[in-house]
Amino acid sequence: MAMKIRLARGGSKKRPFYAIVAADSRMPRDGRFIEKLGTYNPMLPKDSEDRVKMNVERIKYWLGEGAQPTDRVSRMLEAAGELPKKDRNNPKKGTPGKAAQARAEEKAAKAAAAEEAANAPAEEAPAEVAEEAAAEE
Repeated sequence: MAMKIRLARGGSKKRPFYAIVAADSRMPRDGRFIEKLGTYNPMLPKDSEDRVKMNVERIKYWLGEGAQPTDRVSRMLEAAGELPKKDRNNPKKGTPGKAAQARAEEKAAKAAAAEEAANAPAEEAPAEVAEEAAAEE
């Protein structure tokens, strides 16, 4: 049997509350589970002790039995110090979207045009002064 340690959603609309459960991976998310291992209340502030409550001994037992934690549960266990930190790879996370890239290109083009405009009169001014001086003579 493929076991998972995952979140089962409860609570009312727009007020989520999750139970951390050990369940067969083939069962529905909020459906049948084998054992309730803790709770997670995302509505509480991040520094609150009541935000995540886990029965660490039972979670260790299920991990020993071969249960696989979901990504969110594994992050909670890493924060609690029960699992070693994983290296996660999301190479697209830092890249801006299409609109932001277009804005950056537009801003760079404006900056280049402004720089050219600032440099061009400084170079042309002595030539104009020389032309005016030659015309006066």
